[in-house]
Amino acid sequence: MEILEKLFDSKHRVKLLRLFLFNPEVVFDRVEILKRSKVPALAIRRELALLVGVGLIKQKRATVVRNGRRKTVQGWELDPSFPLSQNLRSLLNTDFLRRKTDIIKRFRNCGRVKLLVVSGVFLNEDDQRLDILLVGDHLKKVIIEKNVRSIEAEVGRELNYAMLETEDFLYRVGTSDRFVRDIFDYPHERMIDKLTF
Repeated sequence: MEILEKLFDSKHRVKLLRLFLFNPEVVFDRVEILKRSKVPALAIRRELALLVGVGLIKQKRATVVRNGRRKTVQGWELDPSFPLSQNLRSLLNTDFLRRKTDIIKRFRNCGRVKLLVVSGVFLNEDDQRLDILLVGDHLKKVIIEKNVRSIEAEVGRELNYAMLETEDFLYRVGTSDRFVRDIFDYPHERMIDKLTF
C-alpha cells in the first residue's frame, strides 16, 4: 500500500506516471520530460527522485541530438521489472477516458466542428493509425494544435491527429479513401457527429 500512497500523491506525479507508463521503451532526459509532461521545472527533481525510489523508473544515460550536436545526458526510463506497471497503465487510461466530455469541450470552439472521432490510444488500440480525427469548416489550426498538446501532456504520449474540411472529408468518404476506411473500419468512437454518411 505504501507504493500506491506515494504514486498518487500529486497531479504532477500522475502526469509523469502517464509519460513513463505509456512510453515504456523511451529514455527521457530532463528537457524532454519538461516539454512533454508540462510539469513545472521545480517539481521535476522531487518527483523523479520519488519515482526512482519506489522502483517505477530507473536512471540511464542517453544520447540526444540538439541543435545538430550529439550529447550524452542523464535520462530516465520505465523499469520493466516494476510489478504494477501493467495495472497502473490500465488504471490511468481508464481514468482519462471517463472524462470524454472534457475532450468534446476542448474542440467545441475550434471552428464549425461537424465530426470528432477518437480511436487508437483512447480505446486502448495502440496500433491504430490515428487517435483524433476532426472534421469541420473554418477549423482553427493553432487552437486545435494547442488542445492536442495539452491532451498529450495528460495522456502521457504523442497523439496522431488529422483535421479535414467537411468537403474534403465527404469526397474521401465517397471515393472509399483508404485513410478514412482505416479509421472507420476499426474501433472508434464518434464524440461529435453532425454528418450523415
